[in-house]
Amino acid sequence: MSRLDELIAELCPNGVEYLKLKDVAEVLNGYAFKSKQYVDKGIRVIRISDVQKGRISDKDVKYYPEASKKEIERYMLNDGDIVVSLTGDVGRVAQIQDVHLPAALNQRVACLRGHTGKVLNRYLFHLLDQVSFESDAIQAGRGSAQKNLSTVWLGNYLIPIPPIEVQEEIVRILDTFTSLTAELTAELTARRKQYEYYRDFLLTFGNNPDIKWMTLGEIGPVCMCKRIMKAETSPVGDVPFFKIGTLGKEPDAFISQEKYDEYRKAFSFPKKGDILISAAGTIGRTVIYDGKPAYFQDSNIVWIDNDESKVLNKYLYYCYAMKPWSISTGGTIARLYNDNISKAKIPVPPLEEQERIVAILDRFDALCNDLTSGIPAEIEARQKQYEYYRDKLLSFKEVTA
Repeated sequence: MSRLDELIAELCPNGVEYLKLKDVAEVLNGYAFKSKQYVDKGIRVIRISDVQKGRISDKDVKYYPEASKKEIERYMLNDGDIVVSLTGDVGRVAQIQDVHLPAALNQRVACLRGHTGKVLNRYLFHLLDQVSFESDAIQAGRGSAQKNLSTVWLGNYLIPIPPIEVQEEIVRILDTFTSLTAELTAELTARRKQYEYYRDFLLTFGNNPDIKWMTLGEIGPVCMCKRIMKAETSPVGDVPFFKIGTLGKEPDAFISQEKYDEYRKAFSFPKKGDILISAAGTIGRTVIYDGKPAYFQDSNIVWIDNDESKVLNKYLYYCYAMKPWSISTGGTIARLYNDNISKAKIPVPPLEEQERIVAILDRFDALCNDLTSGIPAEIEARQKQYEYYRDKLLSFKEVTA
């Protein structure tokens, strides 16, 4: 029998109480900060966009003046506080840590602060970070265009409250899994920096006389698929049709097998291994075409029809990561025109050297990005293990009177 089983058998053999959040924790609303008052340094403002699933995002951090701390004192956050998104993607949960402080709560973000002796904040985090809570929040959210969740609903949400000793043991077990994931994530970040360093080092040749600098236009013509009209696509069908927003992801449109066969034979079409480039949206994103039946949006997704006896596709792939092109910004949105791509210059060493560089970078790439092996696969496996045990450990029978 495990330590947790022993505690449950001793302290709550017949089940646990289910209580409203407001009975075991403070439920706090945020302050309507004015964006025009943001400064470069000061008190961090925790906004809805900062609350990602299970974590606080450090992207686009905003600050409020330290001098204003007194007037926003009631909205200041503490180490360990739980924050919940109330608008948009409602029900996302994260925990404030010391590294985020000093920080204050923005409007449409709720704070949960457990009452001492009743509930541990860390227990609350593991409990509310489950898919079941997020689903309940989405169901309870009001609004069609954008969901909104009230702190009244949040305060009345029922949760299982075992004795503190049981909560502590559950937290200890689950934190073991999260700490392993955190270690792996830190290692992945370090490996990616190492990968970028070696990539940049290997592809920077200086004045090496053995290196020929070529424009992409000299390597091969810029190609694209024949235009497909919206009326020729459907939400389901035979062949995936990838647009700029779905390149490298799951398709949301399809074309008929007949149209695919016709256009593939009559017009330009990528070869297996060709490097597809996004020319709009997230400019310069690349995907290696795997040769499977698929069709690609004209002008927004292009490729160089290169001769691999001169330049390896995989070498091009790593050169593209250096973003060698200039982007045109004169229109409504920034984009890569064929001329921008054709004029971009890259260093072209002998094939033997290309092969050596590709072999080194392939090993780093697999370690950092391969979801079937390497660190990302291990992180995913650990996360699934954590979710399995979390859902299992936090399922309690409700005690009956």
